[in-house]
Amino acid sequence: MLTQWLPLLGVAVVVIGFALRFNPVPVVVAAGVVSGFAAGKSAGDILALLGTSFVSERALLLFVLTLPAIGVLERAGLREHARNWIASLRSMTLPRLLIAYLGLRQVLSMCGLTNVAGQAQTVRPLLAPMAEAAAEKRGAPLTLDERHAVRAFSAGTDNIGLFFGEDVFVALGGVLLIQGFYAQHGIELEPLHIALWALPTAIAAFVIHALRTVLFSRRLQRPASEATGEASR
Repeated sequence: MLTQWLPLLGVAVVVIGFALRFNPVPVVVAAGVVSGFAAGKSAGDILALLGTSFVSERALLLFVLTLPAIGVLERAGLREHARNWIASLRSMTLPRLLIAYLGLRQVLSMCGLTNVAGQAQTVRPLLAPMAEAAAEKRGAPLTLDERHAVRAFSAGTDNIGLFFGEDVFVALGGVLLIQGFYAQHGIELEPLHIALWALPTAIAAFVIHALRTVLFSRRLQRPASEATGEASR
């Protein structure tokens, strides 16, 4: 009976490695090796399994190709150009910018285009500096804490748009995971029905986060108005 639980030693390796802040890649590989040996696999079998997994999932490494391109664009002033462009649009406020991005992110995710935008390729080089420029239209520069808050809220907007939008697309893993879970409990559901029932949730998430965006913008404007009042005195 105990031997059935031995492969779970790999989970302990992952927990300890992450707790000690080791590099995630060797930690995960070490966890796989430990679980393999605990399951009675030979060294050759473990290496063959690692190689097969790497080859079958190599498409996931395509995102690495975008990182050098983004780095070159940032070095050429992409973030500064994005800030200046938003600053030149008088009617573009922080709520309008983030709500528009939230809607676009949800619609693209509903169409299965989940990798069109994201944290590395969109939020850091484009959305975050644009949001900072929109927030500074209050008439006062952002403090360091406020700047971090704007960046975090921008990243959260991207996550919400992706998370609540992708379940509306029938061919994504989230819908199939839900279908498999219910099938294990004797409930047969069609992926299309799951996607349709996810649509009201996506709409509710859009409305709720849009309201949160407006309230967040008002909290940023309040310190600026107080500082302006004190300066006039």
